[in-house]
Amino acid sequence: MFDLLIKGGTCVTPSGRVQQDVGVRDGTVVATGALDASQAKEIFDAKGLHVLPGVVDPQCHFREPGLTHKEDLGSGSASAALGGVTTFFEMPNTHPNTDSAEQLAWKVQRARETSVIDFAFFIGATNENADTLGSLETLEGCAGVKMFCGSSTGTLLVDKPENQRRVMKSGRRRIACHSEDEARLQARKGLFAGQGPTAHPEWRDEACAVLSTTSLLALARETRRRLHVLHVTTQGELPLLEANKELVTFEVCPQHLTLAAPECYERLGTLAQMNPPIRDARHQAALWDAIRSGLVDVLGSDHAPHTLEEKQKPWPASPSGMPGVQTLVPLMLNHVNEGRLTLERFVDLTSAGPARVFGMLRKGRLAPGYDADFTLVDLAAQRTITNDWSKSRCGWTPFDGMRVTGWPMATISRGRVVMRDGALVGPPMGRPVTFER
Repeated sequence: MFDLLIKGGTCVTPSGRVQQDVGVRDGTVVATGALDASQAKEIFDAKGLHVLPGVVDPQCHFREPGLTHKEDLGSGSASAALGGVTTFFEMPNTHPNTDSAEQLAWKVQRARETSVIDFAFFIGATNENADTLGSLETLEGCAGVKMFCGSSTGTLLVDKPENQRRVMKSGRRRIACHSEDEARLQARKGLFAGQGPTAHPEWRDEACAVLSTTSLLALARETRRRLHVLHVTTQGELPLLEANKELVTFEVCPQHLTLAAPECYERLGTLAQMNPPIRDARHQAALWDAIRSGLVDVLGSDHAPHTLEEKQKPWPASPSGMPGVQTLVPLMLNHVNEGRLTLERFVDLTSAGPARVFGMLRKGRLAPGYDADFTLVDLAAQRTITNDWSKSRCGWTPFDGMRVTGWPMATISRGRVVMRDGALVGPPMGRPVTFER
């Protein structure tokens, strides 16, 4: 008997696209092929849909605890599920920061109570906990260590090479890094006084990213520690990352693949402000080349909501960040339909890639023995992204009014339908992801 039978969809499997059924029992894929519907307790008719391995978003800021007027784990996970995401990793720059065993345990318990999909949390590296991170990174629900090398939202910052070295020497799992050079950021900040948001990518320029990533790679080679560089935005970093693939993986965000300076700042103002910045067409084209060549390892939304009131402050007092977890799948499916990447490459970047990079167990593949996490999409569906559709507590999206082709129609987490046809289904039942140690 199957608890759930997904019938008649086009499955994207490790062997390619296959018209087949998927049988689920106890939250796990147990059979694929032409399966007997009479053996199923529940049938999901997937005719006309593509059944993808569940999309993982490995970079979200859900703001709980301390900043829940912007987002919380319940609203953030609901936004993710409505967008077709089945698993999220959440970042540590909350209030207080997630930099101790106690704070991590609090988040895991809170997510068990409120998250509709599966989850994991990063531990924030600090100058104070740098020597104990090896014990923290193996705790339940921990996705690994996150190190801010340049200042962004919140107070987490490890900007001195001697302290970055201490972080890298403590533990063995891959370290996720926000890579901007803090000294250059501070030295240049006053140069743009009185200017508007179009100056954001000039202040946090290409050199800020290249200097930091160059230094991190040298430290990684010295300590033999694996790195993961978050939200890469510059053409200049790509040759460095390519030359050090035995040590480093990296992420690109849909915002940087979809929006470009200066147009986005002229149209959206501070709503387009994020760190690292949206850059011009030269950098965007280089990122797309890296997607097509296979160099990029994962996609992450860097979902970082702020209220409209906060974003309306004059630059640079306006906070950096924008919502993105709910729009990751629609934006990238639209790029698939416009020929910028294949559906198979999208699956690699959002399912197999995160599983490979972070050592996730039982996730990232549509195959027997894996968790029954699925993102069901209609590649031909045309929809308009709107603020009203956004489930994020912040209530807005920089893509309001954008017409896209390709849309998530259902989200299934460990065999439970949690979103169908734009509506959430069932109570919160998310569980922490397990990882290789």
